[in-house]
Amino acid sequence: MIGISSLLVDSDTFGDSLRYSHASRGQRHGAIAGHGPVVVWNVTRTCNLHCRHCYSASEAKSYEGELSTEQARAFIDDLADFKAPVLLFSGGEPLMRPDILDLAQYAHERGLRTTFSTNGTMISKEVARRMKDIGVSYVGISLDGIGAKNDAFRGKKGAFEAALEGIHNCLEVGQKVGLRFTINRHNYTQINDIFDLMESEEIPRICFYHLVYSGRGSTMMDQDVTHDESRAAVDLIMERTLDFHRRGLSKEILTVDNHADAVYVYLKTREKDPARAAQILELLRRNGGNRSGIAFSNVDWNGNIHADQFTPNYTFGNVKEQKFSEVWRAAAHPILAGLRNRRPLLKGRCSRCQWLDLCNGNFRPRAEAVTGDFWESDPACYLSDVEIGLGREEKVSG
Repeated sequence: MIGISSLLVDSDTFGDSLRYSHASRGQRHGAIAGHGPVVVWNVTRTCNLHCRHCYSASEAKSYEGELSTEQARAFIDDLADFKAPVLLFSGGEPLMRPDILDLAQYAHERGLRTTFSTNGTMISKEVARRMKDIGVSYVGISLDGIGAKNDAFRGKKGAFEAALEGIHNCLEVGQKVGLRFTINRHNYTQINDIFDLMESEEIPRICFYHLVYSGRGSTMMDQDVTHDESRAAVDLIMERTLDFHRRGLSKEILTVDNHADAVYVYLKTREKDPARAAQILELLRRNGGNRSGIAFSNVDWNGNIHADQFTPNYTFGNVKEQKFSEVWRAAAHPILAGLRNRRPLLKGRCSRCQWLDLCNGNFRPRAEAVTGDFWESDPACYLSDVEIGLGREEKVSG
């Protein structure tokens, strides 16, 4: 995640302590020193919607092999002992799993910070109150447009209004809630509208995701935004972030799954505010760029361990057979080991980029989806050859 608001204006969030603290620099199997990684657990593959970009290709049906309640509790125990800083419940739709709130309560009792990634359509007033009462730290609700635009993307009429009601229910009980928005060619013109929605509904946080070509998302390569559109989107996100700050509106704005954003924000800021840019550069160096397989991990519905939820084709172990912490520390799989020292493996523009210490090769699943090579350049990097130091000599300042 790129903390746009953290980089552009002074902020202090829990996520900042994982992304930009001195303790995050140089880690090999955790988010910060002395801790394990952030874990995204796809608690079920079942979902009540049919989203175009779904990385798990979920359907409204039951799937075999999902972790039992007993297995899930053992997994949570291991994460607590490993000091994983965050356990994010995802899916499918996590609220389709009958025992999910009981598991979230158990995780909280074991000292884990718990969050949800949900489509929001199942968050009744009662569910929102239960989440608040059991100590859920954050609920991220996916909206990929306003009204019919969102419904078309999510495959169900009324999904927008149902999700908005879920947001209202969270806000009403004081449960921290925010938005998740996946940028693509069908909806990037509504980014401004999403910011307006945040303001009118008093929503405190949003994550703008760049499209990843995984699951059903692999059929959307030709529906991704162009490089110029990516730049325009990030320009707008920066502009609206600064506008919120100038007007005294406290909002946390992040982008996800494209670390070119980090370099772009630094370069754009350097043009107008070199002092601020120097601070941004230091924060980005502490973070080190993409940390899938290092500070970030995924366990799917069947217990398989992956570098992230977009890389299901590489499995490092299974929590039904071996503790997650043991698999993560050992890094016996060549892909997991490679992700922790990827510089000599990267190819193309990524291998020669002067910002490699800030980006770390960006997102590997996109590279593999387009080129067939896991270590090739990420095609979604929109920085020019000049900007990455290939067109002319470019020295780091700050």
